[in-house]
Amino acid sequence: MLYEAEHRKGIYQALQVGWKVLAKHGSALDAVISSITNMEDDPNFNCGTGSVLTIDGKIEMDASVMTEDGKFGAVGAIRHVKNPILVARKVMEQTDHLLLVGDGATRFARLVGFEKYQKITKRSKERLAKLKREGKSVYFPKLKKYMKLGTVGAIALDDKKRIAVATSTGGINGRLSGRIGDSAILGAGTYTNEFGGATATGHGELIMKLFLSKLVVDLMKKYSAQQAIDIALKQVRLQKALCGIIALDKKGNVGIGYTSKSMSWGYIKDGKIKIF
Repeated sequence: MLYEAEHRKGIYQALQVGWKVLAKHGSALDAVISSITNMEDDPNFNCGTGSVLTIDGKIEMDASVMTEDGKFGAVGAIRHVKNPILVARKVMEQTDHLLLVGDGATRFARLVGFEKYQKITKRSKERLAKLKREGKSVYFPKLKKYMKLGTVGAIALDDKKRIAVATSTGGINGRLSGRIGDSAILGAGTYTNEFGGATATGHGELIMKLFLSKLVVDLMKKYSAQQAIDIALKQVRLQKALCGIIALDKKGNVGIGYTSKSMSWGYIKDGKIKIF
């Protein structure tokens, strides 16, 4: 698939960054934030610098982070920041809110010290130009063949058995301005509790309707991470929707599933990396 080699290389680097945190007895939270930040800075991923564009040519990003004790922070449709996942963490740790969106999220980012940043890659411009040239509608049913479902996610289990999950995305190419997808929504794109954690990618509207990440994590009360995903994806397939999800249970078992043609992913355990 297009860009698979680039994505696998980026995943390898992100796994190494996260593992270095855990190897030094750092927290699961610091590990997932480090991994996601690394991918946000990689223009090959649809998040941060590599974000795709809205139909009017703007970058609007969603991101969220959650820890197993129920703490959560997110930003939606945020503009002009380099690393939305870092702003989401500030929302979690320095406000009484769960989600900040749009101009309010951007103003908050400035308030807590994040500088203005805006870089639109040549690849993102080309994708939007192709959509406008060949697409028949700005609404999703007509744009399915142009969708770039490139959300990034990370899950970590540290040596104190704490779990953290983080998710970041530039959204779907050519969407309407102001649209917020599952990556910013608690229980949809990101969720964790004492049983495990999960992060999703794909058609955000459907993922939100199913509360897909929470569904998977709740199933981990009785099932392994992989079994939980297999059960949850039966509901996704009934909707004939494109999505993917990764999960990690409290025992360290990894789960993966997707309904798209492919999804690049990987994990690191005991210092050994595997990329798929």
